[in-house]
Amino acid sequence: MIGFLAGVAAGVLLGTVSGLLPGVHVNTMAGGLLSLQIVLIPVFGPEMLAAAMVAALITHTFLDIIPSTFLGIPDADTALSVIPAHALCLEGKGEEAVRIAALGSAAGFLAAIPVALVLFSLAPAIQGHLDWAVAIILTGVAGYLILFSESPFYAGLVFLASGMLGLFTFHFSFLGGGTFGFAGLLMPLLSGLFGISLLLVSGKGPVPEQHFDGINLSRHTIMKGSISGTIAGVVVGWLPGLSNATANAVVASVADYEKDRRGYLFATSAANTVNAVAGLAAFYAIARTRNGVMVALSAIDPPPLIVLFAAAACAAVCAYLLTILLASVAWRFSGVNRNGLALGVIVFITLLSFLFCGIFGLFILFIATLLGLVPKFLNIPQVFCMGAVTLPVIMFSLGVSGF
Repeated sequence: MIGFLAGVAAGVLLGTVSGLLPGVHVNTMAGGLLSLQIVLIPVFGPEMLAAAMVAALITHTFLDIIPSTFLGIPDADTALSVIPAHALCLEGKGEEAVRIAALGSAAGFLAAIPVALVLFSLAPAIQGHLDWAVAIILTGVAGYLILFSESPFYAGLVFLASGMLGLFTFHFSFLGGGTFGFAGLLMPLLSGLFGISLLLVSGKGPVPEQHFDGINLSRHTIMKGSISGTIAGVVVGWLPGLSNATANAVVASVADYEKDRRGYLFATSAANTVNAVAGLAAFYAIARTRNGVMVALSAIDPPPLIVLFAAAACAAVCAYLLTILLASVAWRFSGVNRNGLALGVIVFITLLSFLFCGIFGLFILFIATLLGLVPKFLNIPQVFCMGAVTLPVIMFSLGVSGF
């Protein structure tokens, strides 16, 4: 029990750090824990290490909405969520945005447990029939969003252009080695498409006074968001090659983040947490690793699934309370000069891109930023820039080589 509790506490701490610091992913924290296994396992046992990894993963899905909301910085999990969350912050409702996201993550976790257990029981028999469905699902989602947009031609053009940028980025990812070694190029790619490009056109003046007047969510929106978020999270967490960024695009097919910002924020937050739980179940059911945490977990002797579900539940409770606590200090952003804040964020992202991904990372960041400005000029939703992730996954799922 001591090892279990120590693992949960360590995981919550590490997940909080990775969630609050843009560019630091929870996979990095899991790798750090794995490197300390020679010291930790003899003292606490493998159960502690496994519990810490899972607790960090769950905690990260709650806390990563905070830099997206108040700084406008996306990571791989909050690429599209940053748009409605930061917009609410600029209306003085940043705390509400964070609380909605926390509520969505909590709802997603509660929905994910029974769904994951069902898949755990059925997956070995049906997995072979599911793998081929990835390309069909994503093509259907992308096609629906494009064809039913106000400007299908421009939407399709931006989707294909961003998709080609994504294919180029991943094909030459071996060039992305910076001072701290190789790191995934999703950070500069998505930061350019959804971070810097939006900060450049987000307006000037001080950050509006932040105030909290309650959460404006109807029961229908909560129910709809819970269902769509759970479905998207399970699809992304179970099927190969997908990410939380893809889940954001899947949710966008049923929730308009421009017209229903709160509903979309709730649904994507639920999807991100469901994805984490589904990935854990997939690891135990079919021995497939869906994220870096599961890869690290496969390197040790993990405890029974029920133990890690218990660690995830404890982490979810702690992370929810931490997120609400941190959201309550949103008023400190009131009056902060947006020009200076945006400039500081842009410099920070640029520095991270160089340190993690070198000159090639800066090149990707620059091209992605230019492409991220195009939807604003064409007056189409930013969601079509998700082709940067969606198109490479479709190509990979179809077995198309050379990308």
